[in-house]
Amino acid sequence: MKITPKQLKWADEYIESGNATQSAIKAGYSKKTARQIGQQNLSKLVIKEYIDKRMAEIDSKRIMSATEAVQLLTSIARGEVKETVVVATPVGVEKAEKEADLKTRISATKEILKRYPGSDKMAEQQLRKAIAEADILEAKARELQGVGDSQDDLLRSIADSLGDVE
Repeated sequence: MKITPKQLKWADEYIESGNATQSAIKAGYSKKTARQIGQQNLSKLVIKEYIDKRMAEIDSKRIMSATEAVQLLTSIARGEVKETVVVATPVGVEKAEKEADLKTRISATKEILKRYPGSDKMAEQQLRKAIAEADILEAKARELQGVGDSQDDLLRSIADSLGDVE
Protein backbone atom coordinates (compact mmCIF):
# COMPACT_ATOMS: atom_id res chain seq x y z
CA MET A 1 0.00 0.00 0.00
CA LYS A 2 1.36 3.42 -0.98
CA ILE A 3 1.06 6.64 0.93
CA THR A 4 -1.10 9.27 -0.79
CA PRO A 5 -0.10 12.94 -1.18
CA LYS A 6 -2.86 13.89 1.29
CA GLN A 7 -1.52 11.37 3.82
CA LEU A 8 2.01 12.73 3.31
CA LYS A 9 0.75 16.24 4.04
CA TRP A 10 -1.06 14.92 7.11
CA ALA A 11 2.09 13.12 8.32
CA ASP A 12 4.27 16.23 7.84
CA GLU A 13 1.72 18.34 9.73
CA TYR A 14 1.54 15.69 12.46
CA ILE A 15 5.33 15.68 12.83
CA GLU A 16 5.23 19.44 13.26
CA SER A 17 2.28 19.72 15.64
CA GLY A 18 1.81 16.30 17.25
CA ASN A 19 -1.97 16.78 16.95
CA ALA A 20 -3.65 14.21 14.67
CA THR A 21 -6.98 16.04 14.34
CA GLN A 22 -5.51 19.46 13.54
CA SER A 23 -3.08 17.83 11.11
CA ALA A 24 -6.01 16.23 9.27
CA ILE A 25 -7.77 19.58 8.96
CA LYS A 26 -4.59 21.27 7.67
CA ALA A 27 -4.03 18.43 5.21
CA GLY A 28 -7.45 19.08 3.68
CA TYR A 29 -9.67 16.49 5.33
CA SER A 30 -13.18 17.45 6.43
CA LYS A 31 -13.51 18.97 9.91
CA LYS A 32 -16.30 16.47 10.64
CA THR A 33 -14.08 13.45 9.99
CA ALA A 34 -10.72 14.96 10.95
CA ARG A 35 -10.56 13.22 14.34
CA GLN A 36 -11.38 9.81 12.88
CA ILE A 37 -8.99 10.24 9.92
CA GLY A 38 -6.21 11.36 12.26
CA GLN A 39 -6.63 8.23 14.38
CA GLN A 40 -6.78 5.99 11.30
CA ASN A 41 -3.64 7.54 9.84
CA LEU A 42 -1.78 6.91 13.09
CA SER A 43 -2.64 3.22 12.85
CA LYS A 44 -1.56 2.76 9.20
CA LEU A 45 1.82 1.05 8.99
CA VAL A 46 3.00 2.87 5.85
CA ILE A 47 2.30 6.26 7.43
CA LYS A 48 3.85 5.25 10.75
CA GLU A 49 7.02 4.12 8.94
CA TYR A 50 7.17 7.44 7.07
CA ILE A 51 6.80 9.39 10.33
CA ASP A 52 9.48 7.28 12.04
CA LYS A 53 11.87 7.78 9.11
CA ARG A 54 11.33 11.56 9.05
CA MET A 55 11.75 11.81 12.83
CA ALA A 56 15.07 9.93 12.60
CA GLU A 57 16.25 12.34 9.89
CA ILE A 58 15.24 15.33 11.98
CA ASP A 59 17.00 13.93 15.06
CA SER A 60 20.20 13.20 13.16
CA LYS A 61 20.30 16.77 11.85
CA ARG A 62 19.66 18.30 15.27
CA ILE A 63 22.05 16.26 17.37
CA MET A 64 25.73 17.06 17.13
CA SER A 65 27.91 14.12 16.20
CA ALA A 66 31.08 13.29 18.13
CA THR A 67 33.16 14.48 15.18
CA GLU A 68 31.35 17.83 15.14
CA ALA A 69 31.88 18.19 18.89
CA VAL A 70 35.63 17.58 18.62
CA GLN A 71 35.84 19.96 15.65
CA LEU A 72 34.07 22.68 17.64
CA LEU A 73 36.31 22.12 20.66
CA THR A 74 39.35 22.28 18.38
CA SER A 75 38.27 25.57 16.82
CA ILE A 76 37.67 27.01 20.30
CA ALA A 77 41.06 25.81 21.51
CA ARG A 78 42.73 27.39 18.47
CA GLY A 79 40.92 30.70 19.04
CA GLU A 80 39.09 30.46 15.71
CA VAL A 81 35.62 30.85 17.21
CA LYS A 82 34.68 34.43 17.91
CA GLU A 83 31.89 35.65 20.13
CA THR A 84 30.10 38.97 20.02
CA VAL A 85 30.42 40.96 23.22
CA VAL A 86 28.97 44.32 24.18
CA VAL A 87 31.60 46.81 25.33
CA ALA A 88 30.88 50.07 27.12
CA THR A 89 32.77 53.06 25.71
CA PRO A 90 32.79 56.72 26.75
CA VAL A 91 30.51 57.43 23.78
CA GLY A 92 28.06 54.58 24.35
CA VAL A 93 27.94 50.87 23.71
CA GLU A 94 29.69 48.94 20.94
CA LYS A 95 29.59 45.35 19.79
CA ALA A 96 32.95 43.68 19.37
CA GLU A 97 34.16 40.27 18.23
CA LYS A 98 36.54 38.51 20.59
CA GLU A 99 38.11 35.10 20.63
CA ALA A 100 37.70 32.78 23.59
CA ASP A 101 39.73 33.69 26.65
CA LEU A 102 42.65 31.54 27.76
CA LYS A 103 40.66 29.68 30.42
CA THR A 104 38.01 28.65 27.88
CA ARG A 105 40.65 27.57 25.38
CA ILE A 106 42.42 25.46 28.02
CA SER A 107 39.10 23.84 28.98
CA ALA A 108 38.42 23.00 25.33
CA THR A 109 41.89 21.48 25.02
CA LYS A 110 41.32 19.34 28.13
CA GLU A 111 37.99 18.13 26.74
CA ILE A 112 39.71 17.11 23.50
CA LEU A 113 42.47 15.25 25.37
CA LYS A 114 39.87 13.30 27.38
CA ARG A 115 38.79 11.70 24.12
CA TYR A 116 42.28 10.44 23.34
CA PRO A 117 43.42 8.14 26.16
CA GLY A 118 47.13 7.56 26.33
CA SER A 119 48.03 11.09 25.31
CA ASP A 120 47.58 12.50 28.80
CA LYS A 121 50.93 13.13 30.50
CA MET A 122 49.29 13.60 33.89
CA ALA A 123 47.77 10.12 33.69
CA GLU A 124 51.17 8.68 32.79
CA GLN A 125 52.77 10.35 35.82
CA GLN A 126 49.99 9.13 38.11
CA LEU A 127 50.45 5.60 36.79
CA ARG A 128 54.21 5.74 37.38
CA LYS A 129 53.63 6.96 40.95
CA ALA A 130 51.08 4.21 41.64
CA ILE A 131 53.48 1.53 40.34
CA ALA A 132 56.33 2.89 42.48
CA GLU A 133 54.11 3.00 45.58
CA ALA A 134 52.98 -0.57 44.94
CA ASP A 135 56.59 -1.72 44.62
CA ILE A 136 57.50 0.02 47.87
CA LEU A 137 54.58 -1.60 49.70
CA GLU A 138 55.52 -4.98 48.28
CA ALA A 139 59.10 -4.56 49.46
CA LYS A 140 57.93 -3.52 52.93
CA ALA A 141 55.63 -6.56 53.08
CA ARG A 142 58.56 -8.84 52.19
CA GLU A 143 60.65 -7.19 54.90
CA LEU A 144 57.94 -7.72 57.48
CA GLN A 145 57.63 -11.39 56.48
CA GLY A 146 61.36 -11.85 56.87
CA VAL A 147 61.98 -12.42 53.16
CA GLY A 148 64.30 -9.40 52.85
CA ASP A 149 67.91 -9.92 53.96
CA SER A 150 68.57 -6.43 55.28
CA GLN A 151 67.62 -2.78 55.05
CA ASP A 152 70.26 -2.28 52.36
CA ASP A 153 68.63 -4.95 50.20
CA LEU A 154 65.25 -3.32 50.79
CA LEU A 155 66.51 0.11 49.74
CA ARG A 156 68.30 -1.40 46.73
CA SER A 157 65.12 -3.16 45.57
CA ILE A 158 63.12 0.05 45.98
CA ALA A 159 65.72 2.03 44.02
CA ASP A 160 65.73 -0.66 41.30
CA SER A 161 61.97 -0.62 41.03
CA LEU A 162 61.94 3.17 40.76
CA GLY A 163 64.59 2.93 38.05
CA ASP A 164 62.39 0.48 36.08
CA VAL A 165 59.44 2.87 36.23
CA GLU A 166 61.31 5.73 34.57
